[in-house]
Amino acid sequence: MTTQANHGTHWKFFRAGGFDQVRLDTGRAVASLGELDQKLWAALSCPTRGIELDTRTLDSIDSDRDGRIRVGEIVAAVEWACGLLKDPDILLKREDTLPLDAIDETREDGRAVLAAARRILAKSGKADAGTITLADVSGVEEVFAANDFNGDGIVPPDIVEDAVLRAMVEDIIACLGGETDRSGLPGVTRDKVEAFFETAATFAAWGARADDEAGLRPLGEATDTAAEALHAIAAKLDDWFTRCDLVAFDPRAAAPLNRSEEDWAALAGRMLSPAEEGLASFPLAAVAAGASLPLGPGVNPAWAGAVARLKAEVVVPLLGDRDSLSAADWAAIKDRFAAWEAWQAERPAGPVGDLGIARIREMVASDAKAAILSLIEQDMALEAEAKAIASVDRLLRYCRDLVTLLNNFVAFRDFYTRKRKAVFQAGTLYLDGRSCELCVRVEDPAKHAPVATLSRIYLVYCECVRRGGDGDERMFIAAAVTNGDSDQLMVGRNGVFYDRDGGDWDATVVRIVDHAISIRQSFWAPYKKMGKMIGQQLEKVAAARAAAPRFPPMPPPVSASAPSAPAPAAAAPAAPAAAQQPFDAGRFAGIFAALGLAIGAIGTAIASVVTGFLALPWWQIPLALLGVLLLVSGPSMLITSLKLRGRNLGPILDANGWAVNTHARINIPFGTALTHLAKLPDGAVRSLTDPYAQKQPPWRLYVALGMAAGAVALLWRFGVLARLWETVAG
Repeated sequence: MTTQANHGTHWKFFRAGGFDQVRLDTGRAVASLGELDQKLWAALSCPTRGIELDTRTLDSIDSDRDGRIRVGEIVAAVEWACGLLKDPDILLKREDTLPLDAIDETREDGRAVLAAARRILAKSGKADAGTITLADVSGVEEVFAANDFNGDGIVPPDIVEDAVLRAMVEDIIACLGGETDRSGLPGVTRDKVEAFFETAATFAAWGARADDEAGLRPLGEATDTAAEALHAIAAKLDDWFTRCDLVAFDPRAAAPLNRSEEDWAALAGRMLSPAEEGLASFPLAAVAAGASLPLGPGVNPAWAGAVARLKAEVVVPLLGDRDSLSAADWAAIKDRFAAWEAWQAERPAGPVGDLGIARIREMVASDAKAAILSLIEQDMALEAEAKAIASVDRLLRYCRDLVTLLNNFVAFRDFYTRKRKAVFQAGTLYLDGRSCELCVRVEDPAKHAPVATLSRIYLVYCECVRRGGDGDERMFIAAAVTNGDSDQLMVGRNGVFYDRDGGDWDATVVRIVDHAISIRQSFWAPYKKMGKMIGQQLEKVAAARAAAPRFPPMPPPVSASAPSAPAPAAAAPAAPAAAQQPFDAGRFAGIFAALGLAIGAIGTAIASVVTGFLALPWWQIPLALLGVLLLVSGPSMLITSLKLRGRNLGPILDANGWAVNTHARINIPFGTALTHLAKLPDGAVRSLTDPYAQKQPPWRLYVALGMAAGAVALLWRFGVLARLWETVAG
């Protein structure tokens, strides 16, 4: 991609959010996007999910299928779309309707797309139409995908008419797995078929050796079943005959090899059965030098079933009916199965053998491979048409959505002009008498908040629930509160969220990121804090007085005639009570004196302020009041103003997986426009009479009396009353 614009004369920019944003309002600007310096892009990547844009459009742009769209993929999509159109200005209409004469026929891929568009219209019964819509393509694509063949080179069993051949395709899928075709069904590809029949041929050749070499199956067709019975007990038989050989070597081994009395005693206290877990570890039978294994009574009950099966399926067919099995007999049996064991060791690996040798031979001997490959070739013959239909669908989606994505990726034009909602705006939250338009979807508020707090925006995280017949739908949103105050915003507060489609959700506040909201709130903040502090102190004093006893406790009466009861000897000595301090009159006099001095000092200070205030000329008094207000509220308003100017959209989007490339600021006027407070309609009639309003004190009278007193003080201060008195007295 070119990193520096070579034709800067046609670029236009507008200033919003504290940075220059490119205007993509001409087809030439869109087509030249690859020449724009990447440092001038508003974003460098964004996720394909969680934004309000068609996911199929986003997936078609995401060429590497990693769930993210980057600058190179945006440029490639723009170049592909503009290369198929005669005039890229058609992209600016953001419509899913495309005139056929807008497709560039001078290019080979353009001719293929135009031919596919005409075939689509013909299949839809609109052969004479001059325009094609996304609805036309979607309908044909769905029918095409569900048809017998759809050009993807995958044949699912459902489209195979022959029942025998269909069963073979199902067997191939069962062994090697299937590939998902365009219709969403599992099927087989050429590679799968070739691999299956190659393995099946190897397996069939391996199985054919049993027919050519008679020694591989000592019991004919019953060899496999007999081998299973033999393997079930072979290790135990080797163990028993080895024990007998050890006793023949040294008779002293007989006792321990037959298990000790302690082992038998451990079993004696249980409720025994042939399935006893510990019993299976005991020898098959009593161990003795040169002994033969009994094939009936005398065998370990835990192995009686396996011994009986061995006798019926192996011993009798090979050696005849007998009641015991000697070491020589056992060696002869193993020798008869040695060739079979070696043959089984050469069995080809893989799941194909699970079908069984008979089924594999049947499939290899038939012409199934050629028939299935023929079906795949028949499907592949439609590949060009299928790709062309997909290209028409992609082009129409780009005509509708591509410029929308550009105006929310290359620039944040949709967000700052507010003519359209940005793709990251999920809807509108109504909460606490206001509506918040900057709402983004979040996966986990706990992970989103630590990054989003860097935006310096007051954020309210809500869990949104929509109940329906198929169960509750849930999602989380983060809403920016940029106007009003936060006095009534708290976790647990309920509101309603409306998504982009108009669906309503119950919204509950689950987390808050606290930041400044407005300068108006900061003006009253010092007074609210002071009132809150005074209220808390008053509550503490009231609580302390309520907890204190009204009267001191009276000592118990003491009777001279009644002897005092002796204290229990075993009781622990009580902690010594604090000695009661005598009343110190001097100390309390000092405290009262200090309080009096403090009150006097405060009164003197107040009197000095009032006197100085009244000493001012009449026109300076309002200025003095204004100065006091600025002295108290000014610092808070100044700090809040600086914070509000630093609000930034970037961290909110970065926390959702975006890579924002600039400082997308939200200043005070723009923030006020993103959150609307409750306002009466124009021309509304409002009645101020509230029959249930609380009785208010006669504050109007108090104000009037205060103003009168102030007027009298001013008249006295400027000598008006004195001159009037002299006039009257004279």
